[in-house]
Amino acid sequence: MTDTLTEAVPAPPTAEDLDRLTAATDFLDHDHETVRAFVDKALQGIDRATATPVELAVALYYAVRDGIHYEVYGADLSPQGLKASSIITGGKGFCLHKSVLYAAACRSVGIPARLHYSDVRNHLASDRLRSYIGGDVFFHGLATVYLDGQWLKVTPVFNKLLCRLYGMTPLEFDGRSDSLYHPFDAQGRQSMEFLTDHGDFDDVPYEFVMGNMRRKHPKFLDAEGTGTVSGGSLADEAS
Repeated sequence: MTDTLTEAVPAPPTAEDLDRLTAATDFLDHDHETVRAFVDKALQGIDRATATPVELAVALYYAVRDGIHYEVYGADLSPQGLKASSIITGGKGFCLHKSVLYAAACRSVGIPARLHYSDVRNHLASDRLRSYIGGDVFFHGLATVYLDGQWLKVTPVFNKLLCRLYGMTPLEFDGRSDSLYHPFDAQGRQSMEFLTDHGDFDDVPYEFVMGNMRRKHPKFLDAEGTGTVSGGSLADEAS
């Protein structure tokens, strides 16, 4: 574990790693027909035989960023709800969900991918969300992908509509450098900073994720403890 998200440089995957990091898992279930259909739609018009991994990773990034609605309320955090196939079916989720789907989609086209977790300070959350979170420090999920000899950190989370409502510039990804966070909003105000890096995981570390959610954001979870509180909309709370 490191204190920032940029201190540690992950080693490149060995030949033995490649099969593991492109395989389907319980959560990254890219062998599911729903995930295959999502990837096919995202890559429609792209010749996979000639496209580079960078081109595929970028196309999949925008499909996840803008094709799955970002919503923190009423999110399913059960083991079933955090499967890539279920996220597509539900059509919405927040960072924990969208990073899972992106990692699964990348693996489906042979791009090594993992999940990555950190704690971030988000200065642009709504007052209602801060009351549930217990402040402005959030447990956060993203993905890491291996492209052109380097591991990149990728955040296909905040869709264009939500960014516009909160006065943020949408986070882009070119497949050659990290796509991490919005350090400033469109008016030059600081919007997010990374605090603690929890590292990479080959699949969703479910108990680790939920342990962090229960410990850090207990009021954000529903009565069953398998989802977030309902009855709200982050878009409606934009001011």
